[in-house]
Amino acid sequence: MHKPVALITGASTGIGYEMAKIFAARGYDLVVVARTAKNLKELHDHLSPLVKVTYIPLDLSQPKAALTLFNKTKKAKLEIDVLVNNAGFGTSGDFVDLELKRELQEIDLNVRVLTELCHLYGAEMAKRKKGKILNVASTAAFQPGPWMSVYYATKAYVLHFSEGLAEELRPRGVQVSVLCPGATVTEFAGTAGVQKSKLFKSKILKPATAEAVAIYGVNKFLKGKLLIIHGAVNKFLAFGNRFTARIVARKIAGYLNRA
Repeated sequence: MHKPVALITGASTGIGYEMAKIFAARGYDLVVVARTAKNLKELHDHLSPLVKVTYIPLDLSQPKAALTLFNKTKKAKLEIDVLVNNAGFGTSGDFVDLELKRELQEIDLNVRVLTELCHLYGAEMAKRKKGKILNVASTAAFQPGPWMSVYYATKAYVLHFSEGLAEELRPRGVQVSVLCPGATVTEFAGTAGVQKSKLFKSKILKPATAEAVAIYGVNKFLKGKLLIIHGAVNKFLAFGNRFTARIVARKIAGYLNRA
């Protein structure tokens, strides 16, 4: 009997790490991908010996990394039943003052690689007429975000791409969902330089734990929900943007993104 396999990118820390534990507890074998081999091995050692864990240290922001990953899983004869595109990062500051190379890496990882992996593994799933894809976006996807302009734009792409792809692949037996977390306690804030921003210091928008987001996200995903937003306040803000003038939405986002 085929044991289902979940491939999770960005699995060494944060939401991806917690998702890996949840899928393992639900009877999945794992393929976990991140830059740091040491962190992936720690995840491997933490899980039950009954769970087969294939860990692949790989910097997905590098050229042809997505194809390299796909070929590695094909060579290992791993049939991927669930693809979780969680890898990504953010940057903050005045766009024209930021390092362009880093901004382009952000676009590559958050957008290009996610798109490539959806195409490579999605095509395999469509042939088999079964499979599931979970793309991790953000509540940032619902409005422009001054001082994090590239990050917000990449997550808007992930949201819209995922919703469109869901309609295309549903008749072919493949489910696509998109998870939109709000502020979450992970390494993201430190990497993006927003740990002292009003968003992460807000008492109203209190950051969630990675475990809480992962549990909620995986549960809704496995029940077939397309758009998954964690937290009542985040849901209100995301859908409230439909009734808010865009100038107001971007002013609020800009205010929250600054220290």
